[in-house]
Amino acid sequence: MTDTTWLYEQFAPAGSAIGFRVRRKLDEVQSPFQKIEIYESTDWGNVMLIDGAMMLTTRDNFFYHEMMSHPALFTHADPKRVVIIGGGDCGTLREVLKHHGVERAVQCDIDEQVTRMSEKYFPELCDSNHDPRAELLFDDGIAYMANCAAGSVDVVIVDSTDPVGPAEGLFNRAFFASCHRALADDGILVQQSESPLVLLELIKAMRSEMGKAGFSMFQTLPFPQPCYPTGWWSCTLARKGGGFGFRAADARGKAFDTKYYSADIHAAAQVLPQFVAAALAGELEQGARDA
Repeated sequence: MTDTTWLYEQFAPAGSAIGFRVRRKLDEVQSPFQKIEIYESTDWGNVMLIDGAMMLTTRDNFFYHEMMSHPALFTHADPKRVVIIGGGDCGTLREVLKHHGVERAVQCDIDEQVTRMSEKYFPELCDSNHDPRAELLFDDGIAYMANCAAGSVDVVIVDSTDPVGPAEGLFNRAFFASCHRALADDGILVQQSESPLVLLELIKAMRSEMGKAGFSMFQTLPFPQPCYPTGWWSCTLARKGGGFGFRAADARGKAFDTKYYSADIHAAAQVLPQFVAAALAGELEQGARDA
C-alpha cells in the first residue's frame, strides 16, 4: 500500500461492515492457530486483525480493557488472585494490575504471537508484563482452568475472540464449570459477550450455560467499542456468591487513571436499555438489579 486505502471487516450476523482508512500493512504472521495482521491507520493508530476480524486499535482499546477488568475488580470485596484467559494483547492485564490489592495475575493465552505482536506495535498495553505479580502463560486456557485448584481464584476474566476457532470452547457449560470450581465462594467470572444489539441470543445462551455450570447471578454491562461490529459491545459478569453491589467509594477514590471507567459509568452500565432488559428477563436479572 502506498497512499491510503480502506480496510473493512464484513460482519455477516449484522449485515454490516466496519472500516478504517489505512496507510500500509505493518506486519503479518500466520501462527499455528490464526492469522494476525497489523496495519497503520490514518486516524486510529495501529490496528490489529485476527483472522480478518478487528481486534483493537490504538485509539479505542481502552473502552474494552477497562470494562473487562474494573467493574469486576470493584465488585469483588477483595480481589487478590486473578486469572485472564486469552487477553494476549495484555491490555486487560495492565488494567488488572493497576489494582494494588491484586497479588497475582495469571494471563493464559494459547497464541504467543498475539503477545509478541502487541509488544511490538502496542507497547503501551504491555507496561505491566514484567510486573512481579504477573505471570504470562502461552497454553490452552480450557486446560488451565480445568487444572486450577478448587477455590484458588477470586476473579476469572475471559478476554477471548469471537466464539469460533480457538475461542469456541470458551463459551460452553464445561468451561464455565471449570471456572466455577476454581473460583472461591465469592468469586466472579467475566466474559466478553459480544454485541447486545445484534447478538442477544448469544448472550442469552451464554448466560444459560453459566447457570447450568452453577453460577447463580448474572449482570451484562454494555459499553461503546467503535472498532467492533455495531460499535456497541458488552461484558457479562457471573457471580458464584453474593450480589452485584460494587464498591462505589473505592471506585471514586481509585489511585489510578482511566479514560472511560468511573464509578458513575459503572453505575450507569448496570441500567440496561429496555430491549436488552426484556430479552434477558427471567434469567436472574431481577436478582442482579436487587443486589
